[in-house]
Amino acid sequence: MKSTTSTIRSMAAILGCVLTLGACVPMAMFASSNGSAYSGKRTDWGTFVSSNEVNALCLSPKLRFLIWEFEGHFGRKVIMNSGYRDTYHNGKAGGASNSYHTKCMAADFHIPGVDKRQLIAFAMRTSAVGGLGCYPGRQFIHVDVRDRPRGYNRPVTFSGC
Repeated sequence: MKSTTSTIRSMAAILGCVLTLGACVPMAMFASSNGSAYSGKRTDWGTFVSSNEVNALCLSPKLRFLIWEFEGHFGRKVIMNSGYRDTYHNGKAGGASNSYHTKCMAADFHIPGVDKRQLIAFAMRTSAVGGLGCYPGRQFIHVDVRDRPRGYNRPVTFSGC
């Protein structure tokens, strides 16, 4: 009887650990990258990128977690159009001199099969989004993880959203 009780306790402890650790797994791990929109795309540090010029290495942890929030919510992987930019590439892209892209704190991306309006709506209610930018005629959005001004309960937005 004693060994049965001990076995049950051990199994309960293992189950408790598994459930606790399972809650820490980002839902982005289960996001899909199936479909023609992903074929031929390369990944840079685990993130799909639209071209060889996109750098997904230098993403702050807060930005990486934000991207995982989008992937987990929509169940599909993002395709990044722009991540980190050095000052040369930032100028070439027409970025602002103080761009959050140069600070590893911004990404431009889209999610195949997800309407841009849905991405904007999710970004508007996600607390980690400090800045949100949209570009008319383009399917991607810009998000950054700047601190919001005092009293803001939504991201700072730019024209186009």
